Amino acid sequence: MSCGNSIMNREHTNGPDQEGNCKRMAIVHFASTEVERIEEAATLPAKFERMLNKYPLKSMVEGKTVAVKMHLGLRIVTTTIHPIFVGILVSKLKEAGAEVFVTDSPNSVRDAKRRGYTAETLGAPIVSITGFRDKYFYRRRIDFKSLKEIQIAGEIHDADFLVDLSHVKGHGHCAYAGACKNIAMGCVTQKTRHDMHGIDWGMEWDESLCTHCELCIRACRFGANKFDKDGQYTIEYHDCVYCQHCVNACPAGAIKMDTSGYADFQEAMALATELVLKTFKPGNVLYINFLTDIAYICDCWGFSFPAMVPDIGILMSDDLVAIEMASLSKIKAADFIEGTLPKGRKLMKGKHFFEKMHRKDPYVQINALERRGLGSKQFRIVEVK
Repeated sequence: MSCGNSIMNREHTNGPDQEGNCKRMAIVHFASTEVERIEEAATLPAKFERMLNKYPLKSMVEGKTVAVKMHLGLRIVTTTIHPIFVGILVSKLKEAGAEVFVTDSPNSVRDAKRRGYTAETLGAPIVSITGFRDKYFYRRRIDFKSLKEIQIAGEIHDADFLVDLSHVKGHGHCAYAGACKNIAMGCVTQKTRHDMHGIDWGMEWDESLCTHCELCIRACRFGANKFDKDGQYTIEYHDCVYCQHCVNACPAGAIKMDTSGYADFQEAMALATELVLKTFKPGNVLYINFLTDIAYICDCWGFSFPAMVPDIGILMSDDLVAIEMASLSKIKAADFIEGTLPKGRKLMKGKHFFEKMHRKDPYVQINALERRGLGSKQFRIVEVK
């Protein structure tokens, strides 16, 4: 059989594999934070613009409605992607003839202005991904464990082209949050996030360790936990989204989760990502991962922790699996910055930095994505100077 290039960002490796399928190596473009000269052209925003110039954006997006999905953060978080970079991206897309909007969950959009995200600073309107009240979505029936439905965000479903603009960081459930997490958890409704977080899991409270400091209560954004009149810790599972904020906030380690569902959660992320991507025609998705301010926790906490490795740069590809693998590889090679973990926490054993932080294998989601045909773990880095 003949192995032809069907995507602009791929190249041959060694021809067909044993099943007769083409073995392809994805190209991932990389812009480093390293500055070779003291001038504007050598900085990361300038490199980002040159990176975008590597892509035939006009042929990709002209005449199309482009959704730029990013995490706008919550409350006082400061580690999300800077508006300067978003503005550069939006400008390039508009120059290429696209109608562009920036989108995220309703809660993040409502107070995005506080963190510097406005239509004026970004150059495009900011739209709630599921409508103002999280009720604009399309249903997809599935049957995976306790997960029976994925509610795909309406604004994503109706767009012609998706730019998955992700800030890479740690995550309590899946260890690593990047391009997949930005789609799986960001392009669906709050109900779907709740259902995915709750796949066959449960909470355990050890009364002997608890000091009743109530940090766990203050950490819960949904008012799902409390101490009753007898001092017993209780959880209203109808309101709980299994985000682990209470688990991570407890200084005594009195709250734990049944960890048997972590692999299932990552599998569910891959499933949700696949369903979201099926709403786009082939070649109508571009992935951009920012490896800056890589912190212990996700931006959804509403506040930020120090970066635990030095800033690395920006990765871009049209292959989801490749950009996730490249991101993990870059972070694995980075040096841990002492003193950046929360007090009392320490790195544990593991084959990757994120596993050492969160006790979960970040490659589980990558393998699940590849099994679903969403990309290749074989990649080549092309650096943009």
